[in-house]
Amino acid sequence: MTGSAEEADIAKDAVGSAQRSQDRIELGNWASDQLLKDEVYDTVIADYLLGAVEGFAPYFQPYLFTRIRPLTGKALYVTGLEPYVPTIRPDTKAGQLVWEIGRFRDACVLMKGVMPYREYPMQWVADHIQRSGFTVSNVKHFTIGYKEQFVNAQIEIALHGIDEIADQALVKALCERGETLRAEAIDLIKQEGALRACRNYVIAAQPVKN
Repeated sequence: MTGSAEEADIAKDAVGSAQRSQDRIELGNWASDQLLKDEVYDTVIADYLLGAVEGFAPYFQPYLFTRIRPLTGKALYVTGLEPYVPTIRPDTKAGQLVWEIGRFRDACVLMKGVMPYREYPMQWVADHIQRSGFTVSNVKHFTIGYKEQFVNAQIEIALHGIDEIADQALVKALCERGETLRAEAIDLIKQEGALRACRNYVIAAQPVKN
């Protein structure tokens, strides 16, 4: 399930001939009440879905799990990332670099006229899951160690299409800033093995039976 036609095509190409007759890649928006209407699945996995919704249905996050509840037969698993961009400057060098990269990425995305992802804390998510007709049975955090692939991906997201901004002096400055952040982050990764600064979480929940 994705809101991006481009990502849907990438997924189709990646799956290729391995796709089974019962599998499908769905393109749609969770804000539409017609999406997956009247369908029910034993297990629903919302894999970093909450943060991604912002790019396609801004402000819809408080209603997402109410939207998912009728689709869930037995179990819901939600993965997410503790927010690290809209916070105070971290104390560690690794934390500061991840924070700077995230702020840089989001600023560039906004200047290109696109909505960046918006992550939510685990407690906020667990509370909204429970208010939406689920019982939360387990939660767990996992420390993240970001490698070069993460750094390169974030900088590329920021710089992709940036040259369409009319102010070319600004474009030049943004490109230089992106490459500086890339170099600093990769250098620290080579020293410390990874940028250990953030935490993922998984929430397990079951629908409350009516």
